[in-house]
Amino acid sequence: MASPLVFIDGDQGTTGLQIHQRLRHRTDLQLVTLSAEHRKDPQRRAEIINACDIAILCLPDQAARDAVASIENPAVRVIDASSAHRTHPDWTYGFAQMNPQQAQRIATARRVSNPGCYPTGAIGLLRPLLEAGLLPRDYPANIYAVSGYSGKGRVGVQEYEGEGASPPPAFQVYGLGLEHKHVPEIQQQSGLSQPPMFVPAYGAFRQGIVLSIPVQLRLLAPGVDAAQLHECLVRHYLDAAHVQVMSLQEAKQLTHLDPQALNGTDDLQLVVCANEQTGQVLLAAIFDNLGKGAAGAAVQNLDLMVAEI
Repeated sequence: MASPLVFIDGDQGTTGLQIHQRLRHRTDLQLVTLSAEHRKDPQRRAEIINACDIAILCLPDQAARDAVASIENPAVRVIDASSAHRTHPDWTYGFAQMNPQQAQRIATARRVSNPGCYPTGAIGLLRPLLEAGLLPRDYPANIYAVSGYSGKGRVGVQEYEGEGASPPPAFQVYGLGLEHKHVPEIQQQSGLSQPPMFVPAYGAFRQGIVLSIPVQLRLLAPGVDAAQLHECLVRHYLDAAHVQVMSLQEAKQLTHLDPQALNGTDDLQLVVCANEQTGQVLLAAIFDNLGKGAAGAAVQNLDLMVAEI
């Protein structure tokens, strides 16, 4: 059998470039991209996407929708790294560790939507706790996150690393209209009944994320404590590749969380910090926004899908 033909559409951006770098030396795949003169040629794009086995779309949302609309070959499978299809009912959400069945769903799916970077951390923390009933579905979730400036995409990298670039600001909170495009994705895929409040920020570093969600135990069912929340996460991710839950003992020794601690990996680390006297808990996730938050997740999904060809 011939190696699967994988088309990376948008390999010049931060996610597409990383995916291409990860796959270019693999002998079990055939890679194809658009040449510079054909990147804005819809006819050439349609020809290639209809001839491939799996297309990985690293495009703006509308361009991703247009690319999918051009598919006439029913055998073509798609991984969309944009946010265009993350809440679409006909697309499989590409977070393989989200539940025990998700990896198999991805493996056999025709259309897979790669998770957003921030939602990966938020859903990774919230969904197991909501499904277990430890957090009520209507919990007023507040999500705070800081990412490296590569979260802006190629524009962000050029702004602070390109010719004539200026140093990045130490810290910038954005999304002040409280309508960030990741909010519907987080709500739907975590299982919250109400939109969470999401406050994102950029730091003066290239990549990496720390995302945190404060929890007030007084708002939970009587008897629910930090140890139960932690044990639920441990059970959920016990056999999950690329997701680790820090022990409570180790978490007690922490003095800070470093958003760059897992850079260069495809791992997601979850942390539960607690103050027993005040009844306050901090749920946190640490990961590389270009690893588990983007390219790493896409390659994991690709490997699951290729295994089914």
